[in-house]
Amino acid sequence: MLKTRLMKVQILFALGAILIASCGGGNVPEATPTYTVNQIQTYAVATFSSALTLTAIAAPTNTPAATLTPLSTLPPLATSTGGTVLGAATAPVGATTASCYGLTFMSDVSIPDNTQMDPAETFTKTWKVQNSGSCAWESGFKFQNTGGSAMGASALTLSSTVASGATYNISVPMTAPSATGTVRGNWRMSTATGQFFGDEVFVQIVVGSASYP
Repeated sequence: MLKTRLMKVQILFALGAILIASCGGGNVPEATPTYTVNQIQTYAVATFSSALTLTAIAAPTNTPAATLTPLSTLPPLATSTGGTVLGAATAPVGATTASCYGLTFMSDVSIPDNTQMDPAETFTKTWKVQNSGSCAWESGFKFQNTGGSAMGASALTLSSTVASGATYNISVPMTAPSATGTVRGNWRMSTATGQFFGDEVFVQIVVGSASYP
């Protein structure tokens, strides 16, 4: 029994000496590690998971673009439905022109300009005019003095209609003034409500021996 133990000790010392000699005086090389199949699979899975994690960290994040919020729609500007426009000239009362009515002077039928008259002499002035508007002159329209001397005449009121495009003789009885000199009176047509339109015509006479320009 003792002999057997001694033999084991000698074998161990021999193996130790051989190992020391083969390693060059004590530099024992590291043994190459060996892995089982399960260890290799576990290591591969861990390595693959780590690679995925690093890829996810390095990849840019798809951040959704900010949604633009539309500005609130401005209410439409109010459309003017009438009234006086600021800065526009306002026609004086009685001088408004009706849009579809017109009057064009054609000629003097009687009493040409600067006709010689005696003081207080009566006469009838007649103008030939045309309805140059697109609307007929209606019964009730007035032909009246708008400036100068009326020479005793009153406004003439139409008793019947005058069609568009028709010519018409307007006759007004007058009386020359007593004073001598050149006398003139202006006349114009208006609607029944006082809206003047068309040409303004006039009568001009010379009373007595006064000269005219």
